[in-house]
Amino acid sequence: MPHIALEYSANMERRTDIAALCDHLRKAAISTGVFPMPGIRVRAFRADYVSIANGDDAHGFIDISIRLRERRDLDTRKAATQAIFEAAKSFLKPAMAQHSIALSLEMRDIDAALSPKSGTTRDHLKEEG
Repeated sequence: MPHIALEYSANMERRTDIAALCDHLRKAAISTGVFPMPGIRVRAFRADYVSIANGDDAHGFIDISIRLRERRDLDTRKAATQAIFEAAKSFLKPAMAQHSIALSLEMRDIDAALSPKSGTTRDHLKEEG
């Protein structure tokens, strides 16, 4: 795991490729070496109704939330947070240069005792090589 969720204002779809951003963040999460690839899930949710700053609809946002099972030390989580945030910033740099965009990221631990898991992703991955 982690689960990476993006919430974004609808106007961001005209400013950047959200699907490509999801894939970019997936690759960034893998490159940290912190997360097992089969557990990485990235998804995006559009917010159709927003009111930002002074209410001008020219403002946009992308808020990234990363949830992961507890067990990694703080330094590891900080490094992964920074790597994924930097990946998002670099991907969005052209859009942020032209538009008012707020970008944020938060990483949270999931209490393993309260989060049962079951899946067959690993069983269905093709051998890479």
